[in-house]
Amino acid sequence: MGEKILENASILIVDDQLGVRKLLFEALKSRYREVLMVASGLEAIEIVQKSPPDLVLVDMKMPRMNGLETIKRLRDMAFENPIILMTAYGELGIVTEALKMGVKHHITKPFDIKELRNLIQETLTERVSTPKGS
Repeated sequence: MGEKILENASILIVDDQLGVRKLLFEALKSRYREVLMVASGLEAIEIVQKSPPDLVLVDMKMPRMNGLETIKRLRDMAFENPIILMTAYGELGIVTEALKMGVKHHITKPFDIKELRNLIQETLTERVSTPKGS
């Protein structure tokens, strides 16, 4: 049953770099029901308001609204689904802030696609197996 739930998941990629968005889209599109891509935190907020995805991958370094601000705004909207923060090497202070906002996982760029796929799978599995409010 868990595998079917995971296949039906929707993923939102938030990264200002088109190349990164395309790479992630190609790596994930065959595994999940829907993979959406946006270039900014503001666009992510619009998507989440309309149809909340099951998981959000958000880059830290983006113009206008960085990853932490995007996460804060999503959490302020009561978006409780998992968020994975993508950071550059050495941004431990940022990761600590993200953890305080309920982000359980992060991945450091450059990352291995297989490692990212596994992290997404693990994160979605945790969500399915953890009762709401835990």
